[in-house]
Amino acid sequence: MNEKIVKTEKEWKDKLTPEEFYVTRQHGTEAPFSGKYYDIKDNGTYKCICCGSPLFESDTKFDSGTGWPSYFESIEDSITEIKDMSHGMIRTEVRCSACDSHLGHLFPDGPEPTGLDIA
Repeated sequence: MNEKIVKTEKEWKDKLTPEEFYVTRQHGTEAPFSGKYYDIKDNGTYKCICCGSPLFESDTKFDSGTGWPSYFESIEDSITEIKDMSHGMIRTEVRCSACDSHLGHLFPDGPEPTGLDIA
């Protein structure tokens, strides 16, 4: 992997909308069924909103019914998994490997072939 993309909080705020900053840099969550990508079915590669790194191919996107974009597989080496013990539970947070942007969480309730749900 290449060198990590690092920016100051001000640089990220200047680049992102307030909601994008909240979700990606402050590990927030957008309201379900509200994001512009949750219902898109376009073919292609989905990239990190912060740094533009490729994260997921469209053929791995599926409708999980949660209201958030969900994928059963990421592009190799594009994500980092972090143990998240917030909110009284143990989960796996998913971040962009290039810039550490919060992408969501990993759940074991996705479709085959992986059985994973990255949402």
